Amino acid sequence: MAERKIRVLVAKPGLDGHDRGAKVVARALRDAGMEVIYTGLRQTPEMIAEAALQEDVDAVGLSILSGAHMALVPRVLELIRANGQGGVHVFVGGIIPEADAQALLDQGILAVYGPGTPSSKYVNEIRAAVLGEVVA
Repeated sequence: MAERKIRVLVAKPGLDGHDRGAKVVARALRDAGMEVIYTGLRQTPEMIAEAALQEDVDAVGLSILSGAHMALVPRVLELIRANGQGGVHVFVGGIIPEADAQALLDQGILAVYGPGTPSSKYVNEIRAAVLGEVVA
């Protein structure tokens, strides 16, 4: 029996136009055998939550460099939960101050990854969260 593929939506909420990091993360997840859906730039929280629902994903990765993370991330999380997708793991990447990162974690975000995070770290942590595998 083949192992089921983890489905991950990678999104760029807000007006931030820099997507290199999101594309690097998407490629690393794809190279690790996950199915990745990349939404592109300038997505609203509503668009992201709807895409997560339509694509039936296991995880949503949000890439934010604009500084609007404390408004956008909680809204995406709220909408995903409102869609009945409480089991979808949301992770965030970008420039996030430590105090804000902790506040997001306290709200139920899986993880916050800053610049330079090794791809093996987020690949393993997403696998562990979705499949219950032990992180090496």
